[in-house]
Amino acid sequence: MTTPRSLADDLRGRDDSALQSLVRRRPDLAVPTPGDLAQLAGRSVTAASTARALDHLTRFGLQVLEAAVVCDEPFTPDELCALLPDTPGADVSEQLAHLVELALVWGEPEAWHPTIAVRETVGRFPAGLGPSLGVLGGGDVAPLLAALADAPDDVREVVDALTWTHPTGRVRNADRVVTPESATTPVEWLLARGVLRPLDKGTVVLPREVALTLRNGRLHREVTTEAPEPDLHHHDPAVVDRLASGTADELVRRVATLLDQWAVAPPGVLRSGGLGVRDLRAAATLLDVDEQLAALVVELARASALLATSGETPDEWLPTPAYDLWRTRSIAERWTQLAEAWLTTSRVPSLVGTAGDGDSRVNALTPEAERIVAPDLRRWALDDLASLGPGTAATVDSLVHRHEWRRPRRGGRLRDDLVRWSLHEANAIGICARGAVGKAGRLLLAGDAAAAADALAEQLPAPVDHIVLQADLTAVAPGPLRDDVARSLGLLADVESSGGATVYRFSERSVRRALDAGRSASECQSFLSSVSSTPVPQPLSYLIDDVARRHGLLRIGTAGAYLRCDDPAILDELMAGRASEVLRLRRLAPTVAVTPTAPDVLLDRLREQGLAPALEGGDGSVVVSRPDERRTGPRPVPTHLTNDPPPPSPTVAASIVKAMRSAERGASRGPQTQGPGLGSHVPRTAMSQTLEVLREAVASGSSIWLGYVDNDGVSAERVVDPVALSAGQLTAYDHRSDGVRRFAVHRVTGVAPLT
Repeated sequence: MTTPRSLADDLRGRDDSALQSLVRRRPDLAVPTPGDLAQLAGRSVTAASTARALDHLTRFGLQVLEAAVVCDEPFTPDELCALLPDTPGADVSEQLAHLVELALVWGEPEAWHPTIAVRETVGRFPAGLGPSLGVLGGGDVAPLLAALADAPDDVREVVDALTWTHPTGRVRNADRVVTPESATTPVEWLLARGVLRPLDKGTVVLPREVALTLRNGRLHREVTTEAPEPDLHHHDPAVVDRLASGTADELVRRVATLLDQWAVAPPGVLRSGGLGVRDLRAAATLLDVDEQLAALVVELARASALLATSGETPDEWLPTPAYDLWRTRSIAERWTQLAEAWLTTSRVPSLVGTAGDGDSRVNALTPEAERIVAPDLRRWALDDLASLGPGTAATVDSLVHRHEWRRPRRGGRLRDDLVRWSLHEANAIGICARGAVGKAGRLLLAGDAAAAADALAEQLPAPVDHIVLQADLTAVAPGPLRDDVARSLGLLADVESSGGATVYRFSERSVRRALDAGRSASECQSFLSSVSSTPVPQPLSYLIDDVARRHGLLRIGTAGAYLRCDDPAILDELMAGRASEVLRLRRLAPTVAVTPTAPDVLLDRLREQGLAPALEGGDGSVVVSRPDERRTGPRPVPTHLTNDPPPPSPTVAASIVKAMRSAERGASRGPQTQGPGLGSHVPRTAMSQTLEVLREAVASGSSIWLGYVDNDGVSAERVVDPVALSAGQLTAYDHRSDGVRRFAVHRVTGVAPLT
């Protein structure tokens, strides 16, 4: 095997499985598809891609990589082990192999090189070490150490501080000439003897060889090859599953309750694009939860594409058409949609209410609640917790410490907060209970949403179809209500408390809401009789009849607005009151008055006066406003911030490697004459042969070379994966544009298998 002279040479010498592993472990390298292996090597040494790769290394991985940077090039595994004493050589070798696999280190077994980008990303002072003596002007380390043996205590304190923390210190005129005789301070004492060297005019530095000797050859104080063990506690898995399922059921019902209410009375959109504090508090009151849990419900609704702004110039938050489809599914299926959205969203509901920019606070649904690293950290934390086994929980602090080791470059305090918030939110969603991952949550994390829904459905209680009406104008639902019963009851009464049993309260306002939605008094009475296990109490029957008797006596139409009432006495009373002046009512007849006030405003003002008006259409009929009629237009699933592109599937990774190999072979053969406008890969083919090759490629799923003339008459060669061939059009995945596109078959000049 030829010794590689560069990273590109190294990649050319790797087998296909190693290259496929590289593009899957560093997916940013494959977007768009590299033209050849040289381009792959070039991308892998960019600063951004290298930083991404280092962000995924553990603390031990970074320690080994720092050792590779400190060694002279090329280095051997034995030199790494010398800098990491007391660390098993097998662990060092395994981690070195991982760094080679990621193309952060290249070479051959006894001559390895970190890439230039790795050196730059690790920084000027790897592992807290300064430049070598050779860089700082030369010299031998022995005289320096001999001088330190007789150093005063205050001088040793300075050296000790620079040995393990940071190798530099700020000093005025650091590059001035200092002699042992003229030295008056500890720093001058060290400068005079060359133990410290000037780095620039204001900075002194401890040379690398001196620091390493003072560290007894150790690059790090402590090397940990494994993550810290979590502090565990155990619960009965059956109890965890039961509690998690109850939480999941409540979450689904809260989302439905909130969106049903917002379909009737949608909250406004802030200028910043979010939800106001008052609207969040109102949502918390409606759901009978605290504001933090209300924010989670709101954010989940949006992340699941069930909630969106009303239009191009948004002024309201409304349910989307997807909400109606969501409501037709089972409770378990609805939950999996919400939980999957939470796992992948870059939004962090726990940020709502925390301090934002300046003196402001973070509002729900605003861009300030986005954190690009949230999805990765959320999955790492939950996958780690799930790996502990059913019913096993760990203290939050111990999991935070494990992730400090797993991803030391990612986030600092933000990383720690995101781990804490993720675990808290997972318990509030029903993925976890008592700090342990439930069965449905475990299946969801494994990527099997259907099995997760089935597991949850097994735990959920059967919905009930009846309530218990009480004389104090309340109703008790002894369990989760069937959807149609819950929606009808939610229109007629307000939730007063929730839990194992839900308590609803009837009021004049709630009954009027049902009448406004087109229900008649007899329909309300009939519904309650059909779902109650007890007779309808007389106070409730009287309340419905009384509100219905007054409902719609006043009629509002459009003038500005007109006011019509078949009972002149009611209009007399209204005209005599103060509201007449505020609304600027003018009487036209005993039963009709007009006002410049808009109908919707007039409706609200009269209701504030304790009246029960109804809107009237142009034909005199009552205008019914049903709560489920307010929807946005169709909305896609919201896009989320992403730190890394998703890894390509094994099939796509194999196609990428195949294309790069073919390009390399084509380049090595050099140009050949195969027809006007064609390069080295694709000869001209007859249409019959072209169609035959295309059909075979579609059937087999293989990649091909395609010669193609675009609309501008420019010939080009492309590597494509044919998907379908019909109506004179080839649909194929185009590796050059990294997407699926269509090619007119009559513009195809030639085809050839990708070999």
